[in-house]
Amino acid sequence: MNLVEGKEQFIQAWGTLGSKWGINRTMAQVHALLMISADPLSTEDIMQELNISRGNANMNVRDLIDWGLVEKVHKSGDRKEYFWAEKDIWKVTTQVAKERKKRELEPVLKVLDQLSNVEGDRNDKNVKAFVEGISGIKRMATNADKTLETMIKAEENWFFGAILKLFK
Repeated sequence: MNLVEGKEQFIQAWGTLGSKWGINRTMAQVHALLMISADPLSTEDIMQELNISRGNANMNVRDLIDWGLVEKVHKSGDRKEYFWAEKDIWKVTTQVAKERKKRELEPVLKVLDQLSNVEGDRNDKNVKAFVEGISGIKRMATNADKTLETMIKAEENWFFGAILKLFK
């Protein structure tokens, strides 16, 4: 397989993987392209490589910037904007975990906190079932939050070492 075929296969695979994680396929493909590019790319470069419109390229690059996965880079003497993605997959993974925690888990925990204080007779089977259900979900979500926080703060070698110890 040559480089062009390899790049295309990786970009398609990363796009498919991203869509399974709930991320827009094109956004994941733009991210993949930027991760494997030796140099920062302009919007025009991204459009040409992925055969997408300027609006699609701009929207997805902005989303990747919002996620903290892509940075804008300026080249002296050039008025174009260029974009660069982190190449270290551990940093990418922890950034995605950080953003998903902030965007998904923290709002759920906030709602679960509010629902934990539901009023009603605790002897009523419907109130009891609701409170127990919410309590169980809250415990799981709190544990997931703590696990993600540990991963985000951990160094790569320590984290994988700890995971391997669990499987021994």
